[in-house]
Amino acid sequence: MKAVQLVAHGSPGKFELRDLPEPTPAPDEVIVQVQSCGLNHLDLWLEEGGLPISIDLPRTPGGEIAGRILKTGASVTGWHVGDEVAVQSNLFCGECEFCRRGDESLCLRGQLLGVARDGGFAEEVAVPARSLVRLPSGVDFDTSAALTLAGSTAMHMLTNRTQVHAGDWVLAIGGASGVGSAAIQIAKELGGRVISTGSTEAKRQLAQSLGAEFVVDSTDPGWPAEVRKITNRRGVDLVVEHVGGNVLVKVFDCLARGGTVVTCGATAGREVTLNLWPFFVKQQRLIGSYGRNRADIQATLEWAASGRLKPVIDSIFPLGETPQAFAHLRSRNILGKVLVEPFEPASESD
Repeated sequence: MKAVQLVAHGSPGKFELRDLPEPTPAPDEVIVQVQSCGLNHLDLWLEEGGLPISIDLPRTPGGEIAGRILKTGASVTGWHVGDEVAVQSNLFCGECEFCRRGDESLCLRGQLLGVARDGGFAEEVAVPARSLVRLPSGVDFDTSAALTLAGSTAMHMLTNRTQVHAGDWVLAIGGASGVGSAAIQIAKELGGRVISTGSTEAKRQLAQSLGAEFVVDSTDPGWPAEVRKITNRRGVDLVVEHVGGNVLVKVFDCLARGGTVVTCGATAGREVTLNLWPFFVKQQRLIGSYGRNRADIQATLEWAASGRLKPVIDSIFPLGETPQAFAHLRSRNILGKVLVEPFEPASESD
């Protein structure tokens, strides 16, 4: 089979399209024929060697996988060749105290697909059967790949780690991103009044088209004041934050008394300085969110099947152009998700 492997870290890193042996499933694994795989900022961290864990190279990246089951391991039950599936990228043991209660995002032995083991920028991939989620009728592979990681991350943030109540003001950072675009839609569906941010006019228009009532220019240093103006100086009840760095610091200037910031990312920096006096005087909350649980993926796909949550797809690259897909994501000139498809679509005459 063909697979794109990272063979040397860098920005850009060095990738090679290789012919590799077809994977063989362990007893508890299945082989998935990859039909579509999303690209995530996590892949850029892997590429540049920026993750706080050691990585064995070569490595096949890609954690946002949708495809069909090709083979099943000897002990796998409930799954059959041909089943259409999404794959939970935060692999979990299924046995620790957190997994047993359905909190796989807190797994004591969790691994990241496409980081700790080979992922989906390949024609085939071996994954634990417990990481599979069945695709609902009407959800195609590209929709799944675009939503399974980013969409379920937003779902986990807004329905597990925090709650949106009808009439709440919700600030969704980066509305043109995978997490931001899903957060706008989910928050609105739950009854929130959504404000978002965007660095270009095209990104701001996209956020508004997804349901944001107001979108502020994130390149304006005074954008938090604009958020407070929109809310009549009150501030927002909830901030969905996934950038980190100075953005995380700034969102507290947008937050109402008793408000909550839920954060899941650190692309702009992992260390911040927080002014504790207003934080505790206003009784605000800062909540971390990581990955997703199986229930979050199921909800995300069910929402997609019912039309409540739509993917935002910027572009689709063939497997051989995976390095170009990385470069496109790195440019930040994207609207939504970048996908990689290992197989050419069948022609109408096939």
